[in-house]
Amino acid sequence: MPYLEIQAVHKRFGSAVALNDLTFALESGEFFSLLGPSGCGKTTALRIVAGFDQPDDGKVLLDGVPINEVPSRQRDMGVVFQSYNLFPNMTVQQNIEYGLRVRRRQKSARAEKAAQVLELVGLPGLGSRYPHQLSGGQQQRVAVARALAVEPRVLLMDEPLSALDSQIRLQLREALRDIQVRLGTTVLYVTHDQDEALSISDRVAVMQHGGVEQIGTPSEIYDAPRTRFVAEFVGAMNRIEAHVVDGASGEVRLNDAVLRLHAARGLPDGAPVLILIRPEALTVAPLSGSGAEPGLGRCTAAARVMAHAFLGPVTRLKARADQLGTLFVDVPSAKMQGLAVGARVSVSFSTADVRVMSLTA
Repeated sequence: MPYLEIQAVHKRFGSAVALNDLTFALESGEFFSLLGPSGCGKTTALRIVAGFDQPDDGKVLLDGVPINEVPSRQRDMGVVFQSYNLFPNMTVQQNIEYGLRVRRRQKSARAEKAAQVLELVGLPGLGSRYPHQLSGGQQQRVAVARALAVEPRVLLMDEPLSALDSQIRLQLREALRDIQVRLGTTVLYVTHDQDEALSISDRVAVMQHGGVEQIGTPSEIYDAPRTRFVAEFVGAMNRIEAHVVDGASGEVRLNDAVLRLHAARGLPDGAPVLILIRPEALTVAPLSGSGAEPGLGRCTAAARVMAHAFLGPVTRLKARADQLGTLFVDVPSAKMQGLAVGARVSVSFSTADVRVMSLTA
């Protein structure tokens, strides 16, 4: 039985639909992320789980028990927001002890727990400092420590790293995952950052328009998107519209090329499809052949390099393939010889790396 369930939840704010039949479930000890663009409803979903907002319809269950009518303070959940929400007139230790003091824990027990969670988040010995004496990353660690101190049944995190510098954000997300694994805490995490969601989650729910587009492991979301929105939102993707020529053999026509793709087998003849290829699945080299080579195995097409985008370890090439249209290709930045803008090149990919998505309603 799932540990935390959101069942067919609906929520409106006036005429605006925030959540539309939202359903998902977390297992105990799972790190589960809600990923989506601004306005998709992910923060509203978290607020309903926390008890800050009430759904218009639907249920929230914790360990099989409905909690719609349970006040937020009685749900035994920790919450970490993008803004640190630390009390500026309290020391770090006093901030961490706040929830324990509300729960009437003894002073010695509060001090012991504060020391434990400060050690856990990598801030031992800083209990006497005030928030203004800490960096942004340190303040967010204190916010996490405060939420963990009460030993919540579920830890809710709403864009907790988005206000931090990129390097600090990377360090802290690794620390969060390490802490979650060590404690076995059930985490519901909200983010718009794809890299963040894919790197630290056990599973991810991609949201749009108040509902779930797809739920899966990070690799399932990235490698096997089930909808066009997921394919376009998660990671860079080459998208080529095509149609099925022969569904029995998997033959499709895209622009001027005809390919046989295993992923297209079984689709009806004439059906419109979307060909999906990740930039890292393509290879590029100075041109040594001519035209496209259809069939099972690999496809190679002549192209011209139109632009470069340096991304550090890789450079993303924009190439115009004679028969396949515009393609983006990721190339190790150290291997750019012969790939200058304007160069004629060959772009190739394995047909096994191609995903085919039906566009038929």
